[in-house]
Amino acid sequence: MKPARFDAVTFTHDDCARARHDFPALALMHGTLPVAFLDSPGGTQVPHTVCDAISDGYRRCNVNVGGTFATSLAVMEEVEHARHAVADFLGAESSQQISFGANMTTLNFALSRALGRSLHAGDEIVITALDHEANRGPWLKLAERDVAVREVGITQEGILDLTTLLGAITARTRIVALGLASNALGSVTDLGAVRTRCREVGALLVCDAVHYTAHFAVDVQALGCDFLLCSAYKFYGPHIGILYSKPGALAALDTDCLRTQNQAAPFRIETGTLNHPALMGVTAAIEYLATFGQGATRRARLLAAMNAIARYEHGLAEYYWREVQTIRGVTVWGPAFDAAPRAPTVSITVDGITAIDVARALAARGLQVWQGHFYALRVLETLDLVARGGLLRTGLALYNTRAEIERLLAGLAQIARG
Repeated sequence: MKPARFDAVTFTHDDCARARHDFPALALMHGTLPVAFLDSPGGTQVPHTVCDAISDGYRRCNVNVGGTFATSLAVMEEVEHARHAVADFLGAESSQQISFGANMTTLNFALSRALGRSLHAGDEIVITALDHEANRGPWLKLAERDVAVREVGITQEGILDLTTLLGAITARTRIVALGLASNALGSVTDLGAVRTRCREVGALLVCDAVHYTAHFAVDVQALGCDFLLCSAYKFYGPHIGILYSKPGALAALDTDCLRTQNQAAPFRIETGTLNHPALMGVTAAIEYLATFGQGATRRARLLAAMNAIARYEHGLAEYYWREVQTIRGVTVWGPAFDAAPRAPTVSITVDGITAIDVARALAARGLQVWQGHFYALRVLETLDLVARGGLLRTGLALYNTRAEIERLLAGLAQIARG
């Protein structure tokens, strides 16, 4: 599904300059150089309001849910606030469609085990080579149940071939698991035809939106997926995994759930005690994003804000993508920026220098980027980049600036010259 058209609300370089004061980590120095956080796909920094919300949780209501006393009731209310906030962020039908876990990977393993109990020998699951291992490994494990797992490959441009993908979805397909955006290459997958095909054959559609939700406004109802997973630490919050389940979908699953747990959705896939202070941080992160938008409701403000921020991030990333190609010895991987939609994530290699050596040289300049496979190992295997040490990835967030990109380009040019 393509991102919504950008709203009249804008996010400018001046807005970025003001927002940078909200993030305590941006005051860090590497010697005399300011630290530039240039890999948001590995996790964004958090604003003061998120830090304060988590701290407040420990100070004010650090007890468990289920009690009849005031602080326990306060925790229960805060958890419900978090579900409502995420529902607004994702465009979910209600807070009862939102479950929480330690991280996306843990939740997806729980989901795959639950779905796996309804599968039979000969059933098929479709996964892709474009995905993070968190949306491959849990489904590959189901091959132990004599379920066939079919993989759809990627092109050299780093995108899925839609014809091949649709052809892999047959009457035997029970689950299609794919990512909305690649954390390695920035590729975005349009779900329209895939969703239609899944409905035709009765297959469930499971979407990894970890990278997508960080950069695009999301409407899970329009996406039409059965399950969607994401992580709050990709959009300025703490390390919390999030699972959206279409109404009725979670209640039908045989989850790993203690008999003492609430058996209704959204609780039936949540094992043990949740991280309540961190959930307060999730609410604060979503509230923070909403401050950049306008509208009568939080949902409206979030849509406006995410679209405006996306435009800003996209402009920075496109500038970097264009300029980095002018550096001798640099190869850019993934789709071009005129092949919209695309996430603001750009990965490169430098001839004769491994990605880790480039990353170390940049780190000495206060420029923090990531290197390797980013848990999207199958992407690198397909593009024959594993032996070369993987990719050097730059991913942008609302607090990144043109000046940081210029520093990065200058550093790469110097490193490439040797």
